[in-house]
This record gives sequence, structure tokens and C-alpha cells, in this order.
Amino acid sequence: MRPTKLTTCLLAATCLLVTSLADARMYRYKDDNGQMVISNTVPQEASTRGYEILNSQGRVVDRIAPAPTEEELQQRAEEERRQQEAAEQLERDKALLRRYRHPDDAVRALHRKIDELEGLNQLKQGNISVIESQLDSEQSKAADLERSGREIPESTLDKIDRLEQQIRELEAEIDAQNREMEEIRESYVEDIERLEVITEQDRTLPLDPDATRENR
Repeated sequence: MRPTKLTTCLLAATCLLVTSLADARMYRYKDDNGQMVISNTVPQEASTRGYEILNSQGRVVDRIAPAPTEEELQQRAEEERRQQEAAEQLERDKALLRRYRHPDDAVRALHRKIDELEGLNQLKQGNISVIESQLDSEQSKAADLERSGREIPESTLDKIDRLEQQIRELEAEIDAQNREMEEIRESYVEDIERLEVITEQDRTLPLDPDATRENR
């Protein structure tokens, strides 16, 4: 006997019902009083505490973890920060080892940099001495004119001002370079100390270039 259209529809409906029952989901969670509840929905306030998903046979098919607390979120953020810092430190260490194989290599680099900057300062100090000599000469001329009752030419006064300004500028450059030397020294010392840690080797050279020259 061939199935009628009605029989076919009933079979299809039955299959859908069986499938729906098989796929039925229930949820098990604790309410505000801590009592276990089984329901076909999960209230918003209960979902943050975590819950279990049950199939039509009452078996647990999945577990939803509770929402993290504020303290847990802070701990995660702190851990992520530590991991990020560790990764950044690792990259800095790799870059440091590409430049230097031993702490003494960094000490020698520091000495070269300090010698270079001190040499520039000496040149500028020499320029100041030359300008001071010129300034003394112009000031002496102006004093002689003033003692003799004559008027000091405007050009002489302008030259004196210009020479004094040049001295001030050079002194400011020397001061700035001295500050730069101190910053460079601090940066190199940090690198040297870090190299001693990651290479497990101590430096054998003094940090002061003058001490190295005295020992030669």
C-alpha cells in the first residue's frame, strides 16, 4: 500500500518532534539563595554565576564558567602586563647581545662616547678662551676711551655685546653637553649591568675612562 499524503505528513511531523526532543536543552544553575534550579531559560543574574547545559536525558553537555570577578579581571590584567614586559625585556636583551658580547664591550663603547663629548667640550672651551681674549681687548679699549673723556663708539659696544653673547652660548652648550654625558653614562651603566646578568659575566674595566687611562 502506498503511503497517503496524510501519512507522509504525520511521519514528517513525528520526525521533527523526535528531533526537537533530542535537541531539547535545559539549564541547571544556582539561584540567588544558592539553590540548584533546572529550567529551560537562565536569568541574567544567574548566568553570571555560571551554569550547566543539559540534554533531553538530563546529562551535562556543556558548562559555562562564571563571569570573572573584578579581582580576577585585575589579576588577568596584571599577568598580561607582566607577560608583555617580559616579552619587551627579551627583545631588549636580544638587541643588547647583538651589540655586545661581554660587559667590557659596552664599557669600551661608553669610554669612546665620553671621550668624544669631552673632546667637543675642550674645543668649545678653547673657543671661549679665544673670545674672552678678544673681549678683554675690546673692554680695555673702551676703558681707555672712557678715561680720556672720549665717547665709546657704538661699534665697539656692539662688538662687546656680541662677544659676551657668544661666550654665554658656548657655556650653555657645554652645560647641555655635560648633562647629555651624564644621561649617556646612566644609560650605558644600565646596559652594562644588564649584560652582567644575561651573560653571567662581570665587567673587568672601570666605568671611568680616566681610571682606564691611568692604568695603561
